[in-house]
Amino acid sequence: MLPSKIKALFVTVTHLLFAACLYVFGIIIIGSAIFPSILLIYYMWTQTINYFLILRLLLICFTLASAYFIYGFSLILILGLLRTVLMLNLKEGEYHIASIGMMRWMFINALFYLVAITFMDFILLTPLSVIFFRMMGAKVGRNVQINSKNCADLSLLEIGDNSVIGGHATVICHSFERGRLILRKVKIGKNVVIGLNSVVLAGAEIGDGAFITAGTVLGKNKQVEPHSVYAGVPAESTKERREHDKQ
Repeated sequence: MLPSKIKALFVTVTHLLFAACLYVFGIIIIGSAIFPSILLIYYMWTQTINYFLILRLLLICFTLASAYFIYGFSLILILGLLRTVLMLNLKEGEYHIASIGMMRWMFINALFYLVAITFMDFILLTPLSVIFFRMMGAKVGRNVQINSKNCADLSLLEIGDNSVIGGHATVICHSFERGRLILRKVKIGKNVVIGLNSVVLAGAEIGDGAFITAGTVLGKNKQVEPHSVYAGVPAESTKERREHDKQ
């Protein structure tokens, strides 16, 4: 009984210390991204000191709005450089709770969520979202449309040409099972549509031209045939479902 309590305490303390480190990294990264915006605000504040009050306030408002976007683009650039320099890529495998592998996974996803939480809504459905996914390690083809920030483990994600990730769709490459973190690649082929609010779990492989309908839950390690349509919870091929209903 005592050893198990000591182990649980160790895991808790480890998580708290690691969370504190994440907060420190977050402060440094966000602070660095805000710095150019503060410079712009300070410049505008000092240069408009002799302007009429209404005009000065209006210019300051425009500057504040511009500063937010400068922050967002700076954050994306900083995180992309950080991931590249530190080679922060995830690897498929199984990792125990509180292991180095799990902490690495937490850190890499924490970087992504800095953008997802504070700025990503403004770049969805634009080429900037694809560029950001690539900077975070995802393999993304041409003419891909991404309309969801509910994605994780991007360095294990592959998306083929002309595919669409629908609004609020969830695509993750991890699962937790019996005290272990399991990482598996998710491969989305060409011309695939991942529908609104659908869920794609770790290890799934979706063939070219497939359609995952809105609200579908595609389980882990699920294989989707090319040019098929999957729907439901859990996901089933609509063709197979029709054939089953006829019997």
